[in-house]
Amino acid sequence: MINTQLLSDKFAIGLSVGCALHCLLLPSFLILASGFITFTYHDELMHFIILLFAVPISIFALYQGLKNHQQYLLFAVGLIGLACLISAVLLSEIFFISFSEKALTLLGSTIVTLTHLRNYQVCKKILCECHEAEKVI
Repeated sequence: MINTQLLSDKFAIGLSVGCALHCLLLPSFLILASGFITFTYHDELMHFIILLFAVPISIFALYQGLKNHQQYLLFAVGLIGLACLISAVLLSEIFFISFSEKALTLLGSTIVTLTHLRNYQVCKKILCECHEAEKVI
């Protein structure tokens, strides 16, 4: 169970970093590649797809961490980060405000990444079999 929590934390960190990189680097890539590549990119669809994976995996990892180390504040902060990510997508759909969407996405992504990193570190600190399980992998 704890090994699953460590793996899901790592995966959630990767998704959060991917979300931030998508937000920061994709517009530059599209501008640079526009002369060479012609394709239609549906930005909002990509946001929904990322959220479709990020939210359940993050909640699972945070909940597993909560069961292992009982740090409710860590779980709550992770949920706040996820709420920022969800709000960014929903608000952009309603109000079409690009700058605030990017700022909220980066804030949420940073919060989620740091929360999963802390969740991972706390699990490594406590005396549990996750230390041995990770060495086997």
